[in-house]
Amino acid sequence: MPLVYVVEDDEDISYLLAFNLKKEGFQVKPFLSSVEALKSLETTKPDIILLDIMLPDIDGLEFCKLVKSNPETEDIPIIMITAKGTEIDKIVGLELGADDYITKPFSIKEVIARIKAILRRVNKISRKKTPPKKDLQIFPDKFEVVVDGEKVNLTPTEFKLLNLLVNSDGKVLTREKILETVWNNNYEVFDRTVDVHIKNLRDKLGDYGKRIKTVRGIGYKWEVD
Repeated sequence: MPLVYVVEDDEDISYLLAFNLKKEGFQVKPFLSSVEALKSLETTKPDIILLDIMLPDIDGLEFCKLVKSNPETEDIPIIMITAKGTEIDKIVGLELGADDYITKPFSIKEVIARIKAILRRVNKISRKKTPPKKDLQIFPDKFEVVVDGEKVNLTPTEFKLLNLLVNSDGKVLTREKILETVWNNNYEVFDRTVDVHIKNLRDKLGDYGKRIKTVRGIGYKWEVD
């Protein structure tokens, strides 16, 4: 559940916001002063902050400036809430990095809708910034191989060959050793068969196929990270 900081010195408004946000499934930490909220930020990072401008210690504009100038907290979205309706307060708040601005008196439904809209936007941006996980996974019990999240169809022999290479700890495997382990010294299988299977394996593994290195005149090895 998203965590919302409510930084509001009016106890009635703070309670009203906290009560309704909890009903919507949010976690809420209310603060009657900005100093308390700033101290809490050192240990607990919320998903969004509802911030009143008129606070008894550090005002909301200065609070916003402190949060947005700190690399540890600059990504936290801030919605500023105030009784002031002047254009200059709105402009200053937005220039300091606030993500939205609501003037009192406000509708609780509007506040909740704004919070959800900002969190959706932030999550969408976060997903775009996060590169897709790239890795090679081998599941011996299921004879399955997954590359960058996609299942790769290998023949049983190709799977045994890959498993042997990956578990060789970077050691060079001679063709004789590969024939002995994968084909059980089947005398109808020749060195050329090993080469063909290596080529097929490289093709199916994509970029990971480049980790199969040819050691001329000897055999193959798996290049360890």
